[in-house]
Amino acid sequence: MTVELLALAHERACEAELAEAIATDLDAARVELLLNELRLPGVKAIWPKLAAQSDKEVWPAARFLAALAEHEAADRARRRIERHMAEARLPAGKTLTTFDFESVPMLSKAQVMALAAGDVWLMTGANLLLFGPPGGGKTHLGAAIGLALLEDGWRVLFARTTDLVQRLQVARRELALESDR
Repeated sequence: MTVELLALAHERACEAELAEAIATDLDAARVELLLNELRLPGVKAIWPKLAAQSDKEVWPAARFLAALAEHEAADRARRRIERHMAEARLPAGKTLTTFDFESVPMLSKAQVMALAAGDVWLMTGANLLLFGPPGGGKTHLGAAIGLALLEDGWRVLFARTTDLVQRLQVARRELALESDR
């Protein structure tokens, strides 16, 4: 009789473990669906790993949620910068650190850094136009300032004068100006 009771207890324990595993799988599937619906791809990508770590290290719920929220915020910032980089049409490899200020002595590095900070001139809705002879670094400098602004959260559009003139000529001919965004 004792063996039968032990076998029955073992069978019920196995059934309980199976039911808990099924419930856990269903909860995980629900979480995945909800994260899709809420458009939280960063959380969706990391939550199983963080949940396991949270369970293992016995985190309070607030710590687990904070870790998920931090990851989502960082992921959104990264994706926003990637999206804005694509929209900006900046030439690759042009940064302020790679610009040779010594080759253009009449250019003030401090003034360029102030432009890259973007505080005053952007708040007034001004644009940045660079003029000068060929080979003076206008493209590099414009792209580098644009990149610095983009990294600070500003939206940027880089365009060469020739490209703008060509687009305006097409718009005049077709009587329609295309939108950049």
